[in-house]
Amino acid sequence: MLLQSTYDRQMIPVNLLPMVQSQYQVSLYEEDFALWIEETTVRLEAREFEQIDLENVIREFSALGRSERRELCDRSHILLCHILKRVYINNSDNNRAWELTIREQRRHLKLLFEDSPSLRNNWQQTFDRLHHDARSEVAQDYPNTRFPDDWQFDRDLDALMLKAFWLSD
Repeated sequence: MLLQSTYDRQMIPVNLLPMVQSQYQVSLYEEDFALWIEETTVRLEAREFEQIDLENVIREFSALGRSERRELCDRSHILLCHILKRVYINNSDNNRAWELTIREQRRHLKLLFEDSPSLRNNWQQTFDRLHHDARSEVAQDYPNTRFPDDWQFDRDLDALMLKAFWLSD
């Protein structure tokens, strides 16, 4: 018995179909990622698990997790850099821009935490490294300004997301 392949419209013996479908999925993943996602979604919804390109599905799921953690680190780094600048650098010309950047990063982080609440744990675990990296960068950009080695403010994530550290209490 022969079945027609949807990929190249050739007739394929039924006993070879799983192997050909697997090769088709791998090449489709490499050739047209958007179509691969579309077809994989259709197969998942139809519960056609034996026809799923599992290796690349696993790769993509893993990449999604890394991407979210990377976004968390990138946005946190920008947030901490701008908080440090706003607190320790006396430059009224830049204050407004720094505050707007702080507000923007907080907004994006809030959305990220709403979508993935478990990232809050990652944030707490990486705070010291994030602060060290942000402090190093800002100190390099502003060599005449003294930045404390340790974070001088509340480390609580909710406080970092809301508090204007540059205002007197």
